[in-house]
Amino acid sequence: MGSLKFFLLAVFSFFTIHLFAFSDSTLHVSLQKTIPGNFSNFYTDNLGNIFLITDANQVKKYSDKGDSVAVFNDVRRYGNIYSMDVTNPLKLVVYYKDFATIIILDRFLNIRNTIDLRKAGITQSKAVAQSYDNNLWVFDELESKIKKIDELGKVVFESTDFRLLFDDAVNPGKIIDYNRSLYLYDMKFGWYLFDYYGAFQKKLPYTNWKDVQVSDNILTGFENNNINILAFNNVVADVIKVNPGIDVTGIIKLQYSSNRIYALYKNKLDIYLMK
Repeated sequence: MGSLKFFLLAVFSFFTIHLFAFSDSTLHVSLQKTIPGNFSNFYTDNLGNIFLITDANQVKKYSDKGDSVAVFNDVRRYGNIYSMDVTNPLKLVVYYKDFATIIILDRFLNIRNTIDLRKAGITQSKAVAQSYDNNLWVFDELESKIKKIDELGKVVFESTDFRLLFDDAVNPGKIIDYNRSLYLYDMKFGWYLFDYYGAFQKKLPYTNWKDVQVSDNILTGFENNNINILAFNNVVADVIKVNPGIDVTGIIKLQYSSNRIYALYKNKLDIYLMK
């Protein structure tokens, strides 16, 4: 089982090993910490910080040790938080879908900037993400295009209309900008991969994954109580299914980073350490 541990660690520490020596395995973990509370979502950054969204729409930041370090309380202005992107620990993106508004926070959860997407002509989108060049990616559902906007809300790039590119009615719920590539995920149709410049490269038709992540040419997601792991380079291999080794009854969200697995339930966040 130690081999599986090192395999999963490699997913997030950029080492190359024999990825397909494991299948239908169970991960061994130990409970490290529980954060009690009524939370609707959470995110983790590459420093191990945890950002929990409460039912009252606060953002609570916890350190990698699980200690509370900051709170964002400006909860009334734009309705419910739809998503966050915390890939840059110094620039946190908070997206309010109902108001088509993005709030940029600093690491202390103070507001740095507010972007009204409607001023850029974008009124409907589920997917927002930070870009490699400090701008923002947005998928405009009405125009069916990927758009990049700057911090003033100005559109600086837009892709070809997806309705001209694909037979599928693609409407991604997730955008991930990682390592000179752009990944869009649509639960109904799968992964769509683009280059830095928004040019389409590849489709991977793996559907119905939740809580998707990308790291070093490895795509992961949660499906049917298993962690799906898909590695690809020039050739796509089969999906590896790994049992997370925890009680998934009533689980809201599962995510892992470094050697930890985070499991969100209705009244708590459990943090597990991989053995």
